[in-house]
Amino acid sequence: MWYSINMKKNPFGAYIEYLKDNPEGYWFKRKAFGWGWTPVKWQGWLVTVLYIAGVFAFASTLEESSSGREAAFMFFLPLLLLTAAIITIAYKKGEKPKWQWGLPDRQTGLSRLGKAGLPKNEEKQ
Repeated sequence: MWYSINMKKNPFGAYIEYLKDNPEGYWFKRKAFGWGWTPVKWQGWLVTVLYIAGVFAFASTLEESSSGREAAFMFFLPLLLLTAAIITIAYKKGEKPKWQWGLPDRQTGLSRLGKAGLPKNEEKQ
């Protein structure tokens, strides 16, 4: 098994160990469940915090009396640009994205969970 901590006994510990296993120095690693990234180095966390701060900054420019056009240009367009920027950074500074359901097996690189979300050796045949 790739991670020394048993996933059944301590799933959070196994996930933390997976995130710390980063010899390539990626800023973002693949999420264990689904598609996307999670920050693992301080640079990735900084990018994530700046993204969230940007969302709040642009949201604070809106008022209740704002027209739809004003909302589009003062919030939605900047939000779209911020989101495109964080996806681009994560793509360039992170692992190659792919759909994953569970922590990967070191030897195959594939998820150790089968179709039902159970370890493959416990999956019903």
